[in-house]
Amino acid sequence: MANMIPISTITVGSGSTTSINFNNIPQTYTDLLIKMSVQGTRVDNFDDLLIRFNNLTTGYANRYLYGGNGSVNSATAYGNFVGSPTASNLTNIFFSGEVYIPNYTGSNAKSYSVDSVNERNATEAYGYFVGGNNTMTSPINSISFVFATGPGFSQYSSFTLYGIRKY
Repeated sequence: MANMIPISTITVGSGSTTSINFNNIPQTYTDLLIKMSVQGTRVDNFDDLLIRFNNLTTGYANRYLYGGNGSVNSATAYGNFVGSPTASNLTNIFFSGEVYIPNYTGSNAKSYSVDSVNERNATEAYGYFVGGNNTMTSPINSISFVFATGPGFSQYSSFTLYGIRKY
């Protein structure tokens, strides 16, 4: 049995922001879970959402399975890929997902898994299942999210970080 404890919630206020940052993550849990509802400020298309542990931009690898509009594919993207959130021209439509990070304080490479979905005003919808890792062996004390090319996160985008304690 596990216990899920909310650590912090970040919600984008009026305007937008270029990154979401969880800093000084307590080292008292076994795993971490991040639930998110995201819309990007890019207006012409989806944009790739990336995760960073301890501000690292290297050492990541992943494989993902995605499906939408009657097809299923697998691929490798940016090593720290999380999914492709909805563009801001799609009013009130947000990408939803969660990132699970087991053993974030351990001395082994850090892994993560993602389950996420998005849509485009009922004309397109995609689901993403991502398995990724980073070669770093130090504990994770900060996690950030950024877009690969887009300017940032739209108002009302939100992220909640949970600590998981196993009994």
